[in-house]
Amino acid sequence: MPSLLKAAVLGVLQGLTEFLPVSSTAHLLIASRLIGFDDPGGVFTIMIQLGSILAIMWLYRQKIVHVVATLPSDPDSRNFALSVIVATIPALVAGALLSSFVKRVLYASFGVIGAAFFVGGVVMLVVERLRPAPDIVDAERVPAGRALAVGFGQTLALIPGVSRSGGTIVAAMLLGIDRPAAAEFSFFLAMPTMMAAFGHELLDARHNLSSARGEEIAVGFVMAFFAALLVVKPFLHFVRRSGFAPFAWYRIAFGIVLLVLAAAGRT
Repeated sequence: MPSLLKAAVLGVLQGLTEFLPVSSTAHLLIASRLIGFDDPGGVFTIMIQLGSILAIMWLYRQKIVHVVATLPSDPDSRNFALSVIVATIPALVAGALLSSFVKRVLYASFGVIGAAFFVGGVVMLVVERLRPAPDIVDAERVPAGRALAVGFGQTLALIPGVSRSGGTIVAAMLLGIDRPAAAEFSFFLAMPTMMAAFGHELLDARHNLSSARGEEIAVGFVMAFFAALLVVKPFLHFVRRSGFAPFAWYRIAFGIVLLVLAAAGRT
């Protein structure tokens, strides 16, 4: 498979999975190994993640502009901005302390990824069934205290296979936030979290940047942008109609496959 086609496939995969509760990192790790795509220093992965970030910012550009413009005068805008900031802090601290260890030890283990997929799927099913009746139906109305708890849920995404959006959505539902609002809050939380992660990872990988990989990065970036652009709104409609159980069953099935392959020494 030509390298640019590999880059396009991985870009689409990144965009499709980044905001779904199925772990884009795990999918990229697995797909890269399967198609033989070499990514020294993770530069390609880092750069195409920016495509997904910009896609979600473009989709919610009116909301972002409104919040920023009305911060001095609107208490709701100030509360929303504060909640997003507070929810971002746990992931930033955990990432600074643990990201090197996680990448060095866990990223190469399909057994760890498979277990995270399976357990995450089971947890999602349990939360779907036993979650408290929601009392927050608007992502903009999440109180700072609950936002902080959602932020701790996001830290679990350091483990490949857990899913950043999955951790935030499950935590939000346990705290009485309705499904669509939980998903939307996860999107807003992704913006500062992923931008900070992008800056940190890019700084670490700067020595692996080269013009020779420019075409691959450009293709992956564009494909990730448009794939994310296309998947976010349909995802919200699907969640309103069907909930998260289908994603949970997908996680469980995929996790079992990875665990079987790991046990057989095929990964």
